[in-house]
Amino acid sequence: MRHRIVSELMTKDVVNVRRDASFTEIAKLLAEHGITAVPVVDDADRPLGVVSEADLLRREAHRLEATGPPTVPHPESAPYTKAEATTAEGLMTSPAVVARPEWTVVEAARTMERNRVKRLPVVDGSGRLTGVISRADLLRVFLRGDRAIREEITGDVLMRTLGIPPDAVTVHVVEGQVTLRGTVERSSVIPVALRLCRSVDGVVDVSAHLDFKVADSADPATATDAPRRAQLSP
Repeated sequence: MRHRIVSELMTKDVVNVRRDASFTEIAKLLAEHGITAVPVVDDADRPLGVVSEADLLRREAHRLEATGPPTVPHPESAPYTKAEATTAEGLMTSPAVVARPEWTVVEAARTMERNRVKRLPVVDGSGRLTGVISRADLLRVFLRGDRAIREEITGDVLMRTLGIPPDAVTVHVVEGQVTLRGTVERSSVIPVALRLCRSVDGVVDVSAHLDFKVADSADPATATDAPRRAQLSP
């Protein structure tokens, strides 16, 4: 069982600009390639920052404000500086928050959330740009086929990790919704199975309708050899 990694999902043919690229040049690149941001790189192709549509629109918004009441921020503030910028170096958001090719989708998603960004330049061991991973790329894990999800849960989660034979628990998957039915030896296995199934890439939700032979709770008095039923869902 493993999470998909950034190198499997990232865009490898990356449109990028140098620090001296003009406002107009960047705007044309975004339009021509149907993208919303470009990494800014140095002469060694190391990311310095990212210029997004929002960075370009900030300048235009500032120009419109100039015709209205004077609400110009302090000249040393970041918004003012970006609003006055005409090249990538001044427009970009920096430093660049980057990802590594070997990161899992979970690591990439957490980094995006923590830094409130929609995409990450991907760099190799020397810091050179090798790709870009976006939120849309991460969402592709949920486009995995139901058969692939079912095979991973049956083989990796239930059999190899938990030691549950395939004839003991059936796995039904419909559009990422997983349902487990069958019998396990001990009740304590059920929450573990649910947690592991939810961690499989492409799984949207998991529910369990499982019998268990032994209730191995903390209270020995509750243990029994009679089959019992647990119905669990988030």
